[in-house]
Amino acid sequence: MSAISDLKIKLFADGADLSGMKEMYANPLIKGFTTNPTLMGKAGVQDYKEFALQVIKAIPDRPISFEVFADEFQEMERQALEIASWGGNVYVKIPVTNTKQQFTGPLIQRLTKAGVALNVTAVMTPKQVKSVTNCLAPEVPAMISVFAGRIADTGRDPVPLMAEAVKLISAKPKAELIWASPRELLNIFQADSIGCHIITATNDILNKLSIVGKDLDRYSLETVGMFYQDAKAANYMIQTRTIV
Repeated sequence: MSAISDLKIKLFADGADLSGMKEMYANPLIKGFTTNPTLMGKAGVQDYKEFALQVIKAIPDRPISFEVFADEFQEMERQALEIASWGGNVYVKIPVTNTKQQFTGPLIQRLTKAGVALNVTAVMTPKQVKSVTNCLAPEVPAMISVFAGRIADTGRDPVPLMAEAVKLISAKPKAELIWASPRELLNIFQADSIGCHIITATNDILNKLSIVGKDLDRYSLETVGMFYQDAKAANYMIQTRTIV
């Protein structure tokens, strides 16, 4: 395991809580931000555009991805162009397919040729990575988010797949691969070891950066102490029985 200072991968924060995003913005290790409609809903966001503009005002100089939420390509395109107009640091998230499993490739081509910085999301397979990469304009920055965490949830090791994705995306030098939906801090080091460009993680994972390389004997003792203090605070008791 490398030290944090040795990491080449860029750390992005994934979330939709403005105060939490501001907290991560204050951390120079965090190089960008991602969000999505599901996270916004969980955070209680009511007005999509108002929230996005607040975020852009608070974070004006690092990449931020906001996602379209239409299912028809024409409306996706309209939303994408609107979102792109909100700020020069904005990437527009486009799903790799709509809910009908129709590939968004033609839309990706139109938007990227128009100069829109895209983050193509919900990608799961090397075939999808290759198809998306082929649609990107070589001179326009873009990201491809491969959901490595969800792949791991199916019992598959995401590392070989992500390593293959790194090779496939290299056909477009301005495109970057995102290791999305990580499940633990170790994924940061796994992603870095295969040359992945970016990993986006929720604050609860990123907050564990402070214990990277921690002495395990000390960690063991702290864990024992935690169990002891929690049991004591709960006033747990085990009554002994008299055996006649």
